[in-house]
Amino acid sequence: MKKFLNRYFPVIPVLLILIPMMISHSCANTTQAPTGGKKDTIPPLLTGVSPAMGACNVKRSGQQFTFTFNEYVTVKNRNNIFLSPPLKKAPISKVKGKSVVVSFDEPLDSNTTYTISFTDALADNNEGNMFPGFTYVFSTGDSIDSLFITGVVQDCNTLLPVKGATVMLYKSDADSAVFNERPYAATKTDDWGFFCIRNIADTAYRLYAVTDDNNDNLYDPETETIAFVDTAIRPHNVVADSLPELMNFEMKDTVNCLARKTEYELNLFKEKNAKQAIRNKGRISDRTSFISFMAPNAHIDTMWINGIKPDCLITQFNPQRDSLEIWVNDRRPMPDTFYVFVNYLKTDTLGMLTSFTEEVKLPHPLNKLARKSAQRNLKHEDTTCIFKLEAKSETVEQYGFTLSFDIPIIYESFDSMKFWAVNPRQQEEPGTFKVVQDSVDIKKYSVIPDVQYMPGYEYFLKVPQGAFRDINGHYSDSSEVKVSLPSDEKLSSITLSLSSVSHRYIIDLLNDQRTSVIRSFVVDSDRDVVFPYLSAGKYCIRMTEDVNGNSLVDTGDLLSRKQPEKVKYYKLQNDDFQIEVKESMELVQSVDMEELFK
Repeated sequence: MKKFLNRYFPVIPVLLILIPMMISHSCANTTQAPTGGKKDTIPPLLTGVSPAMGACNVKRSGQQFTFTFNEYVTVKNRNNIFLSPPLKKAPISKVKGKSVVVSFDEPLDSNTTYTISFTDALADNNEGNMFPGFTYVFSTGDSIDSLFITGVVQDCNTLLPVKGATVMLYKSDADSAVFNERPYAATKTDDWGFFCIRNIADTAYRLYAVTDDNNDNLYDPETETIAFVDTAIRPHNVVADSLPELMNFEMKDTVNCLARKTEYELNLFKEKNAKQAIRNKGRISDRTSFISFMAPNAHIDTMWINGIKPDCLITQFNPQRDSLEIWVNDRRPMPDTFYVFVNYLKTDTLGMLTSFTEEVKLPHPLNKLARKSAQRNLKHEDTTCIFKLEAKSETVEQYGFTLSFDIPIIYESFDSMKFWAVNPRQQEEPGTFKVVQDSVDIKKYSVIPDVQYMPGYEYFLKVPQGAFRDINGHYSDSSEVKVSLPSDEKLSSITLSLSSVSHRYIIDLLNDQRTSVIRSFVVDSDRDVVFPYLSAGKYCIRMTEDVNGNSLVDTGDLLSRKQPEKVKYYKLQNDDFQIEVKESMELVQSVDMEELFK
């Protein structure tokens, strides 16, 4: 035993160290990696501010404002740390530990109540959970202003809320102030387009909203949209922390966000450019060119092209009259460059419209070598009068057949076209039709058959070969289209019975996102408007008050204090803009237009 101890005793201390290590390693070597626990979904919590909320007599220069949270945060969007009244330079923000420190490069005004708001500005450092927001109030004077106003900012056409718009209050009664002066107070709209300008004085204001793309708190009509309230406003609501309008809810909290009361509705619109001049020009092909203008409603007295007879020119303005298409109806070889002279009303240095003749050079888009190469590789469509003949089963009753040409035609034989119907017994019934040229596009025609469309019938329109010739001297190919009314019994319809129609309205059926027009009607008297053949889904109905009767949605003008033409969306009793249409549904609604738009 003594020999055993003498031989192995030196090894015992080593074994006492190795065995626990081996056991520990074996226990840690499991088949499942350790988890990090549940994902953090809780946003940062504000735990302290310095100076204290509502502090008075705050230093005008050199003051730092510290906002401390319960966890580390990061600044996601510095532009959303917003000071009201704003300074010329944006606030400076720095992260220091679990705090965000805000300071300013410029001195603050004296005896002024300020707010610093955080909207979509901060998030926690790990999971990116957004801080729901906070508005901090302080004053450089002896007291805090205590009134507030609320409202919503929305797009004038879709009436959808606009997030991130800058809402501004001015004491000046002049509309020019919004171009040149920083506002007396301002704020940003949230996801719902909602705004609350708080801690303001009891006086009269002018209220505006702009999409302040460059964050300078001024209105730039070249790039930004604007909204305004027609008359001066005066706040009367008193700030109280218990009011929902002054609380910062998470934007996904639909119930609380929609429960906030709004006093003012501001509809953003894009103003027409006030300066008139030629903006752009181009030559698309041998005989096709365009000239575009900075402002709509361009007025051209005369226009000519050197070497081209005046009666060989075909021109067409777009509906806004800010883009002019030019075609040369002359079979002779065209020059390499068109020298176009345009005598029009142009804005001079004093801002007045003055008659001015401008030379516009339009070189051919292809050089001589490229044109020769293109002529050697001509395709069939390069020597043909190209047109599109189409009809849609859902809209043929309203619009008929549509005939659209790529370029103007100089010869037509509409009488050579043939229309006929085939009944369910496969018997052919010939029919007559009328052709109407589009009032906006001279290259587009509607073919309206003189027929009562019937379910189960097939309707045909055939264009024979050589029926049309375009300005290039090319003749058209033949074409035929067939259409029938939808036969799906699951399709539905919406009928609006309109009453008290005192002037013209534009009635549009839109998709549920309000991004595309499915069908459109222009009405100027009491009548039924029917939207048939609708698949199950959600739709919106937009109604525009077309006061000047031009069948266009006209925008507003700030300096003339003209609002954009009024738009309303029809709502059912559930107060929802979206109308849900189910299968095989016939929805009939009565609409008093005077009541809707009053």
